[in-house]
Amino acid sequence: MKELSIFVDESGDFGEYNYHSPYYIITMVFHNQNDDITNNIEKFNNELSLLGFDRQHCVHNGPIIRREHPYEHMDIKERRQIFNKMVAFTRQLNISFKCFHIEKKHITDTIEASGKLSKQLASFIREHYNEFLSYDKIKVYYDNGQIELTRILSSVLNALLPEVEFRKVLPSEYRLFQVADLICTLELIRLKMESKTISKHEMAFWGKESDFKKNYLKRVYQKEYDVK
Repeated sequence: MKELSIFVDESGDFGEYNYHSPYYIITMVFHNQNDDITNNIEKFNNELSLLGFDRQHCVHNGPIIRREHPYEHMDIKERRQIFNKMVAFTRQLNISFKCFHIEKKHITDTIEASGKLSKQLASFIREHYNEFLSYDKIKVYYDNGQIELTRILSSVLNALLPEVEFRKVLPSEYRLFQVADLICTLELIRLKMESKTISKHEMAFWGKESDFKKNYLKRVYQKEYDVK
């Protein structure tokens, strides 16, 4: 049995455009279940413990950057430590990912947003159709956080692929869901840097744009689908 797991997370919402939420991003992390990552997870859990967290701590990457709960009492060095551990963990995994996004200021309503994202996802599936068909079963893990995204996933994947199973999950249950959250966070920062809309508060976490690209973006995006 050859099984593909797809972990899905999003950044933003389907509401009206505002300066603080300019994009809607979908990240899909792909994992062939024949590739055992148990040891990677165990190592990461141990490293979290050494940093003073519970071994099962659910890493929330955006709050690390923004110094929000449960990281509000940590200084920037401590927060970077846990973020860097998450990046290192991601780089060691045999996974791939794909991001899709829209810029909300160019979208008139939820219907248009859903349509554009559905087209992006469908185009990607069709482009790699034979690769997806090589799996006996595909399981999609999502927390059903936004009903619009749930509908997009269900309609596109069920229409194009056989043997798709959907599972509602909690982010704390799967490290790969937290990896999807990490990539969503990095993609949002990348887009905001490109559009010159990143805040000084956000920028302070990275130091310089060149440091962000060299130490984080370049390293993680080697896992991007189609990157050889």
